[in-house]
Amino acid sequence: MIAIKNERELVSMRKACKITAAARALAGEMVRPGVSTKQIDKAVHDFIVAQGAKPSFLKYHGYPASVCISVNDTVIHGIPGGYVLRDGDIVSIDVGAYYEGFHGDCAATFPCGAISTQAQQLIDVTKQSFFEGLRFATPGHRVSDISHDIQTYV
Repeated sequence: MIAIKNERELVSMRKACKITAAARALAGEMVRPGVSTKQIDKAVHDFIVAQGAKPSFLKYHGYPASVCISVNDTVIHGIPGGYVLRDGDIVSIDVGAYYEGFHGDCAATFPCGAISTQAQQLIDVTKQSFFEGLRFATPGHRVSDISHDIQTYV
């Protein structure tokens, strides 16, 4: 059952999401050659904490970082570490922040420096497929409608 949220809860949910989106934007701005994934993780951690929130992923089932950073062919939930970003990398960053009882969660993929045409096409098609599927995330549609539309687009 889905509980209807009161105004205070809605405000907290929005704030959690705003913190998360701002943290993701910060991470995206840091994606450039010479920056380590650990540096991005630390900056995002410090930002989230400074906003009065907690990183959602840190220590979740033992996860050792505040963000998930997947570089190139790492599919999801890459663990930040000593890897130093290079020109041509594509970097997916997943961020979560917990604020007043609610989690915000969002992800995006960023180019590092100059990337190949093929890598840019992958980013563009993937992003647009999200919006194609989102059209069916409405009352009266099923999850299978969303996934079918994404598959048709891709």
